[in-house]
Amino acid sequence: MNSSAGHWNYESVQALLALAREGVPVSVISLKLKRSVTEVRAKLDDLGITPTAEV
Repeated sequence: MNSSAGHWNYESVQALLALAREGVPVSVISLKLKRSVTEVRAKLDDLGITPTAEV
């Protein structure tokens, strides 16, 4: 989905953190950051963040 194929730059990580803190579901974060749900979940796990449950 993303041309950087799994590489997260600083801006992407900051956007991910902001969205996760706002309680945005992984599926929505995935769409906003143009990354797969798997990539988003993996990065959140790397950062030690538990994603918000899907509604």
